[in-house]
Amino acid sequence: MGIFGNIAMDIGIDLGTCNTLVHVKGKGIVLSEPSVVAVELGTKAVVAVGADAKRMLWKTPENITAIRPMQDGVIADFEHTEKMIRYFIDRVTQRRWLVKPRMVIGIPASITEVERRAVRESAEQAGAREVYLIEESMAAAIGANMPVLEPAGHMICDIGGGTTEVSVISLGGMVVSSAIRIGGDEFDEAIIKHVRTVHNLIIGKETAENLKITIGNAAPDKKIEKMEIMGRDAITGLPRRLEIDSIEVRESLSESTGAVVEEIKRNLGKTPPELAADIIERGIVMTGGGSLLKGLPKLIQNETGVPVILAENPLLCVALGAGKFLESMRDNDRKYFNFRS
Repeated sequence: MGIFGNIAMDIGIDLGTCNTLVHVKGKGIVLSEPSVVAVELGTKAVVAVGADAKRMLWKTPENITAIRPMQDGVIADFEHTEKMIRYFIDRVTQRRWLVKPRMVIGIPASITEVERRAVRESAEQAGAREVYLIEESMAAAIGANMPVLEPAGHMICDIGGGTTEVSVISLGGMVVSSAIRIGGDEFDEAIIKHVRTVHNLIIGKETAENLKITIGNAAPDKKIEKMEIMGRDAITGLPRRLEIDSIEVRESLSESTGAVVEEIKRNLGKTPPELAADIIERGIVMTGGGSLLKGLPKLIQNETGVPVILAENPLLCVALGAGKFLESMRDNDRKYFNFRS
């Protein structure tokens, strides 16, 4: 690493659709904020970033707009993604750069070369000296402490806000990998659509997310939970309350959760027999915020016949893995070798 070895900062970033997490060597996860930017329309000046900006979503006056510059795991708004990354880096480093930091960023395996270039350029514009890109499922596997360098099959299912990525890893490389644009956001949208279609009630994403977290489930449960929500009547336009139960929420999510199950089955079907045998023995590891949906591991296990394990810190795995990857490089130990930067 030369003269930069002791004065440069290494940063691992999980640049997610819903949340951005930052890992710094020696400190661990130092930042976890919503991937939201609030901007003044006339001047394009950034008013708020992260949690402060999220509180403004769908509640801003006409001269301010709160946007999520990441969509489906990729950059939808280059300018504001760059501003968001710069803000987070300044927060972490407190602007005391002796040498610009190196960054490794987790990205979906399915993104195009144009989208890869957009991520790299955003990080460079935000102040990175060097930028490395690593597939999210590989980063998540490293962060979940899976023995990815072993000559054995390991399956990981990472469910983020915008995408679900399913990969089979062996010898530090991905043997089978695919991604679908279904994640936590899609779960929320499915609930919103169901409530409007069945009950003529319009609810916001915040209410849908709260429903999902509080009483949402993916597999049948003996206990039926209920929750009262408020929204706007689609016919009268007036505010209205509604009590909804966990069975209805599960039914509204069934199409999305079913798509995740089918993607896992497809990847199992494409896995070489020797590696498939390893997966049956070791199980499928689940990471990402979407994996926290109650009953989802149970549903996947029932549908595939393969044991399913929820990672210890599913929300942190990609950022932790990105950080570990950079640490191994800084120590001149390119052990996570089979990647494409």
